[in-house]
Order: sequence, then C-alpha cells, then structure tokens
Amino acid sequence: MRPFLRHGLLLLCLSAAGLGHAACESGLAERMHAKLHPNRTLDERLAACKPWPAFPGRSIVVLPVPRETSSTGAKVFDLELLLIQRPDNGNTERDTVIGRIFQPEALDEDSATAIQDIRIDTARYVLSADTRAFGLRVRYRGTAPGSSVASESVRLYVHHGSKLRQVLQEVELDHDSGGWDSTCTGRLEKLRTMLSVGKSASNGYADLQLARTLVQSHAQLQEDQGCAEKTLPARFNTVTLRYDGERYRVPKSLQQQVP
Repeated sequence: MRPFLRHGLLLLCLSAAGLGHAACESGLAERMHAKLHPNRTLDERLAACKPWPAFPGRSIVVLPVPRETSSTGAKVFDLELLLIQRPDNGNTERDTVIGRIFQPEALDEDSATAIQDIRIDTARYVLSADTRAFGLRVRYRGTAPGSSVASESVRLYVHHGSKLRQVLQEVELDHDSGGWDSTCTGRLEKLRTMLSVGKSASNGYADLQLARTLVQSHAQLQEDQGCAEKTLPARFNTVTLRYDGERYRVPKSLQQQVP
C-alpha cells in the first residue's frame, strides 16, 4: 500500500476510533424522552448522557429527535438538551430537570454526510466567576465515493435560571479531507484545533481561544521516484472569540462546514 494512501486511511481510522455511544446509564435518556416527547421517536444511537463533574449529582442529557426524512433524503434532527439533578439515594423517580433547551432542526445529514456520534464535553470552560459552560461535540463523516472526509464541531451552553442557553454556535474544530486516484495522485488535509478559555474578557465572559494547526500533504507519480509524497510545512494561527452580551461572535470561516 502506498504511504500516502496508508496515511489517509490511518487518519480515517483515528477519526472513527473511540466513537462508542455515550451510554445513558439506567435508561435516563429513554425516561426523559418518554416524559417530554412521548409521541416522537428518539434516535437512541445518537442520544448521550454524562455526569457533570463540576456539579455533583447533575447530569447532562442530549435527546436527538428526528423529523420525517425529506424527499431529497435529508434527515433533520431536533435537539433537546437537559440538565438533570439526580438524588443521592439513586431513586430515578426523583430525577429533576433543572435546565433545558429545545432546538428545532439543530442537526441534519443527507446522502453525502452522516452524523457519527454526539458527545458531551465537560472540560473546564469557566466563563466567569459564577458561570461554567459545557460543550456538545458532533462528529460527521462524508459518505460520497471517491473522497474521505471527517470533521468534529463544538457548541457551548450555560445554565441560566431554569433554562440552558447556547452561547457558542457550532464551530468546526477538526477536519480531515482527502482524495486520490487508483495509481498515486492525491491530497490530504488535516486541521486540528485546541479550544481554551483566555485570560481576557468581553462583556462579562472570558474570551475563547482557538489554536489551529493545518497540515497538507500531496502525492504524485514521478518517473524516477515512483509515488512521491510531500508534506507541506504546518500552518498555525490563533483566533480569539469575544462575547457580545448574548453569544460569542464567530467568523463565517470557522463555522461548521458539513462534509
């Protein structure tokens, strides 16, 4: 197998690794779905649950509820996000919703794109002295023949009163794309992004820092060298996202581009 092709396949395998379903222990997602949306179907494969370590007894639940598939084959999901306070004695009947947000048509997939999984991110996103956010990460993969695409995005939410509020729209963090012919010629592009909370603040919330690394490779068949691969120097840049009082302003170039 050519080095370039092997490298591309490795990236795709890494993108797919560790995508196990974020299991909802004790049927938490199913119980919340039956209580809140009894007349709609829950996509149990994509549903996710996770305790929030910063707040003992609290769990975050994501309920993806598909709409009817359109005539073009697109599948659209409404999302219900819940913050649950769970009792110390394990009595599931006393699980209480203390924050929620319902987002119509929040996700979609079509004949060229599939949602691989949804994960809850409880990293230390401390936005102010009394506000901590959690993230929702979505992994996509392209399904079109002749190319290989995978990406991951993140959104951030905060708990405010009896509601959850989205403060960061879907931003693409990681992206793998590539394509090659049956002989040698091809290309590979890999983007990796580290999201962190900055030291400066805007309108009461800490700024967010995106440290981005882009690596590009290409391969070409040469008469004297066979299939030659070349990796270009990595390109680095940092982007600062500032809060405007309602949400973080995101340049269009950073918004999630569905594969």
